[in-house]
Amino acid sequence: VQLQASGGGLVQAGGSLRLSCAASGRTFSSYTMGWFRQAPGKEREFVAAISWTGTSLYYADSVKGRFTISRDNAKNTVYLQMNSLKPEDTAVYYCAASLSGVKDFRGAPLDYRGQGTQVTVSS
Repeated sequence: VQLQASGGGLVQAGGSLRLSCAASGRTFSSYTMGWFRQAPGKEREFVAAISWTGTSLYYADSVKGRFTISRDNAKNTVYLQMNSLKPEDTAVYYCAASLSGVKDFRGAPLDYRGQGTQVTVSS
């Protein structure tokens, strides 16, 4: 079972990136999926979560209005569209899966966690 994040890179402040998280080894259609990030020297920070149906979304206040999470269960893939990026968004972003509800996702045990992708926003 693997979650593989991709799409990170270097972007100027105000720019956009789209992260993808491809799941393999099993179907994740019944799981809440989400994104976390971790900057050097800082603790893990919840970013966004999406219910298995895709109808319930939850965002950290720091990204609300700028980031959009979505999923395609047919492709076993979750996306994070990041707009209006700021230098403080710089971090390693990784996706995860949990059987928790969307609003519990940020503090729930993670059933699966993928390798991260680096996002660097220059000022």
